Amino acid sequence: MKLKLTVSFLLILITSLSFSQGVKDLYYDMEVGVIENLNDTVPQNIQLTNEAGELVFLKDQIDKPTAIVFVYFRCPGICSPLMDGLADVIQKSDLEIAKDYQVITISFDPAETYDLAVKKKNNYKSLIKGKNTQEGWKFYTGDSLNIAKATKALGFRYKKVGNEYTHAATVIVTSPDGKITRYLNGTYFLPFEFKLAIMEASKGQAGPTINKILQYCYSYDPVGQAYVLNITKITGAIILIMGLIVFLLLVFVKTKRKQQ
Repeated sequence: MKLKLTVSFLLILITSLSFSQGVKDLYYDMEVGVIENLNDTVPQNIQLTNEAGELVFLKDQIDKPTAIVFVYFRCPGICSPLMDGLADVIQKSDLEIAKDYQVITISFDPAETYDLAVKKKNNYKSLIKGKNTQEGWKFYTGDSLNIAKATKALGFRYKKVGNEYTHAATVIVTSPDGKITRYLNGTYFLPFEFKLAIMEASKGQAGPTINKILQYCYSYDPVGQAYVLNITKITGAIILIMGLIVFLLLVFVKTKRKQQ
């Protein structure tokens, strides 16, 4: 009896692991989205161009809790809502930018130059009142090699389609020593949510989001530049889960009958 139960549970475990591996494979094989590299540290060898046209190392620019966003400045899609959402939470937050935290925006389009970064910065400075965005919100550009290093290290995946890019919208939060602690997905952020992420980052505490579940259940639509519900994946997951439940019930019923 014990042997049969053990075999049954082993079968369930193997099935569960196979399902988990399938989800993991789908997750890591995606072309567009965000992979949570929590607890990884920003590499020292990523070199970017700052607003003065100087080459600097990204890791050296992180000396406090930092919110990093990847965009491209001429983006016609979700970049503007993402930056607007960030500007809104900066304005509403009771944390002091440049003192309690900083924001780093990196263009992942190697064709964009630092003068365009300065123009974009000035646009958002004008939207935020009474905050030290001059020192606290920095804009960077880079060449293709260093952009590839940065996006890979921070788990940001995008794809070029024609002259534009399809990509996700996320804020990547790091600790003062460059450890990745949180991903805030979407284009709108609650002040409490943002503050909590910054406070946790100040202590080096990493916390996962439901990012992986969302990306399994949703696929990225490059036309609408948004996530859409993936019925096929969800149906497959439900079938597998229901199969496990039925299997468990059969094992339980069979065991009870033999005990009577």
